Amino acid sequence: MTESWHGTTILCVRKGPMVVMAGDGQVSLGQTVIKGNAKKLRRVGDGQILAGFAGATADAFALLERLEAKLERHPGQLARACVELAKDWRTDRYLRRLEAMMTVADKDVSLVLTGQGDVLEPEYGVIGIGSGGNYALAAARALLPVEGLDAEEVARRAMAIAADICVYTNTQLTVEKLILS
Repeated sequence: MTESWHGTTILCVRKGPMVVMAGDGQVSLGQTVIKGNAKKLRRVGDGQILAGFAGATADAFALLERLEAKLERHPGQLARACVELAKDWRTDRYLRRLEAMMTVADKDVSLVLTGQGDVLEPEYGVIGIGSGGNYALAAARALLPVEGLDAEEVARRAMAIAADICVYTNTQLTVEKLILS
């Protein structure tokens, strides 16, 4: 039996004048934590787009490179670039084998991209992917209407809750944010 890699929780929260993406740092192989401070978030598109990935790291980087190429062809059009990437992901034999998911966000939209060719905009402005993604998503949705909590505080609290529940998620966060105008 081959042990599998686990350990990514990525959360994207859009609230008020801010969009925040948070990712934990844990990478696990079977029951062993291999790394506790991995960086699973990147800024692309001249720093105006946040990207987070879950799944095989090399696959995720391959997808990020392809997304950046699509953004160069379609500057300022994140949704179109993602749809073009999803088309390639579904039809290209090499890309179809990639095991990763991505979430991306700019000033206008937050999206999830999957290997099945999906490009989805979430309800409520919240996305959670990875092993602890559903826990973080549920916590963020519960915290979203709380007065006095901005997007970053919602993301940090939700990720803390996910880390308390999911053994493949830790509390060493990377947080990136965009201020919306």
